[in-house]
Amino acid sequence: MTARLAIGDLTAPHHPPGALRVQPGANDAGPETLAAQLAQAARPPLSAFQIGMHWFPERAGGLDRMYHALTGALPAAGVEVRGMLAGSGAAAADTHGAIKAFAPADASVPMRLLRARRTLRAMLAQEKPDVIASHFALYTLPGLDLIRDYPTVMHFHGPWAAENQAEGVADAASRIQHRVEAAVYARCRLHIVLSMAFGRVLQTRYGVDPARIRIVPGCVDAARFNVPMDRRAARQALNLPTDRPIVLTLRRLVRRMGLEDLIDAMASVRRSVPDALLLIVGRGTLDTELRERVAAIGLQDHVRLLGALPDAQLPLIYRAADVSVVPTLSLEGFGLTTVESLAAGTPVLVTPVGGLPEAVRDLSEALVLPSSGMSALAAGLTDALRGNLRLPDAYACRRYVRERFDVPVIAAKVAQVYREAVNQCE
Repeated sequence: MTARLAIGDLTAPHHPPGALRVQPGANDAGPETLAAQLAQAARPPLSAFQIGMHWFPERAGGLDRMYHALTGALPAAGVEVRGMLAGSGAAAADTHGAIKAFAPADASVPMRLLRARRTLRAMLAQEKPDVIASHFALYTLPGLDLIRDYPTVMHFHGPWAAENQAEGVADAASRIQHRVEAAVYARCRLHIVLSMAFGRVLQTRYGVDPARIRIVPGCVDAARFNVPMDRRAARQALNLPTDRPIVLTLRRLVRRMGLEDLIDAMASVRRSVPDALLLIVGRGTLDTELRERVAAIGLQDHVRLLGALPDAQLPLIYRAADVSVVPTLSLEGFGLTTVESLAAGTPVLVTPVGGLPEAVRDLSEALVLPSSGMSALAAGLTDALRGNLRLPDAYACRRYVRERFDVPVIAAKVAQVYREAVNQCE
């Protein structure tokens, strides 16, 4: 994805042994890449069985959004899709039966695991895929013996156990989750990670051989977020003030997201930008605590917690902001909200955590704050709102996403990894 990472065959002289590989993208220039694209188009379709977590929009997590986007786009990249996940009948209705729910998402864990195994067995008996693609270790675990003879690719969306532990899950439960992950990852031929940062997590926490790791970033529907209206019109559509500088963050309201620091930073920002307004979109366990924090600091006129917004309003809310911010403290592999904001034409400031810098640095180094924490957030937002920080314009933001992170671009990269896994088994 970035110029800092070598792209190509791991056996080439410029690749150190065990280096992580970035998948060449459909937008890469050069006759060799074009020839490869033509050759791929001439290949027979590949079939992939996708093990997901939940169906979007029933659940709106980053993993669920990615699964939904990829399963819709992979057929155009030469990959026929079938799959299963936890949820209602909406997935089957939306995909004409290609993706089925094995159990309700709120069923007990034993029930979900039992039904996941039954559904996997039945669907594999109907039609044998060329490759298994897992997006969630827990729902893959009960069928490990059933997929033993299939090339399996793991989409590593993040360290499940570590993320839950950071959000307050008991140590005993997180240890079990880690063992589940390790057992599944050990059985996979290749692993797709969202960033080099998460590639290192996969190596250090789970002992995965770096030669089996491929870096493919997250994706976004660039056209959907490119709303045909200016900032003022977007604000009017959402009943937001048209005469105030607006900062936006879309986050789950949990501890590791850095929202406490962001609220504290606004106390400093308002001294230099008296009419600044922070909009926090999302829900989570910290909702009441954050509202109390805003009141205690006296920021009621400068910080609004909007809760969860309908998905149809997300492109508008991004477009309405002057700048968005991702204040994460830990365990951020990519940050889908970063490219969603850029796709809407709104620059985004990020803390130097995990894969966040990898997502934006090639657009502008100015988008990466020097550190996480209240002071860096306050300084960065103040400079951005006062015009002291040179940020990319709307056209540059949109073009960057369209060329690097648009769903068809990423689907083509994922398809290449699937084919590589199949070829390794032949």
